[in-house]
Amino acid sequence: MTDSHPSSTQWIELDAAAIAHNIGLFRSVLAEDTQLLAVVKANAYGHGLEAFAAIAADRVDWFGVHTAGEARALRHAGISHPILIMGVVPPGDFDELDDGVHLLAASRSALEWIGDYRQRSGIRLPVHLKVDTGAKRQGFALSRLDDVLGEALAQGHEVVGLATHFANIEDTLEHEFARTQLDRFRRALHLTEDRLGETPRWIHAACSAASLLFRETDFSLARVGISIYGHWPSRETRLSWILEHGRGGFDLQPTLSWRTIVGQLQRVSKGETVGYGRSWTALRDTTLAVIPVGYADGYSRALGNRARVLIRGREAPVVGRVCMNIFMVDVTDIPAVEVGDVVTLIGADNEVAIRVEDLARHSDTINYEFLARLSPSIPRLVRT
Repeated sequence: MTDSHPSSTQWIELDAAAIAHNIGLFRSVLAEDTQLLAVVKANAYGHGLEAFAAIAADRVDWFGVHTAGEARALRHAGISHPILIMGVVPPGDFDELDDGVHLLAASRSALEWIGDYRQRSGIRLPVHLKVDTGAKRQGFALSRLDDVLGEALAQGHEVVGLATHFANIEDTLEHEFARTQLDRFRRALHLTEDRLGETPRWIHAACSAASLLFRETDFSLARVGISIYGHWPSRETRLSWILEHGRGGFDLQPTLSWRTIVGQLQRVSKGETVGYGRSWTALRDTTLAVIPVGYADGYSRALGNRARVLIRGREAPVVGRVCMNIFMVDVTDIPAVEVGDVVTLIGADNEVAIRVEDLARHSDTINYEFLARLSPSIPRLVRT
């Protein structure tokens, strides 16, 4: 790839058509009355919060974030959708939250802080109660839910939702524990209906994997994260889908490409070593390209001597350690490489592609983490 590029040493491209495609896939499998919440926490899984939300806004019903700051950023970007804050909002962080911002309360302290904000501001933020059905991270125990509901109503909270989160729906082909959690959630729902005298408007348990594998979780809202960006939550989730539906029918399309340029060319003689720790030795006279990206940008240090990039439609191996702001690749076998040539770190160049999953595997992590670590300072561009 040698076409024109932005006035930056690196940039991330978002494929608007792929985003629309993935959202359409989930619309096609979710129940007709199930609303779609796009999870955009962690800078939209590294894709860029404002850029992704602008593309998705006409196609989803809700946005889900982790922090109040992310909710404010969406509002400042002109997003008027309902927003669900799924993380803790401390007492000093409620400013500018409007009544279209819903809060997922997982503790008594969270309910107390929400109540304090209502008293100060007069704004009654809708509350969704989170029930711990087995993940043992956040949420109210089922045995305490009735007391919590009574306290919440006595404190004047507007309880409009009930939620839970699965502990082991992605990393296994055996989903018995997920079904156990679903049974517990149904019990929590019946208890909540009895206490409220009505069914909560918003009931949600489905993540990406559940939205793919279990129609029983289609309730009134589905929280879709990693897969709306074109990635399977895990190999096990994909295999579970294939075993049930066959290989066709759900072709997720990755929406992000990460590109940079060749910053410098360097000749290295046979026998010389490269980089910190002298971890790579040239076995022949070698041409190296210096790439102006490093682990400070999210390109993992673990990728040294393991990963590959694409230059002019050809693979070039990473040699030596990845540094804070640069790393080196061997371009000896790629003809006519020049300073300024486009380098693909994630994405396709002609018929060859570098997948996030490959980089995550080389980094001993998962696609979620690799994407979420992409620096917010990298420019995000939209390709239509």
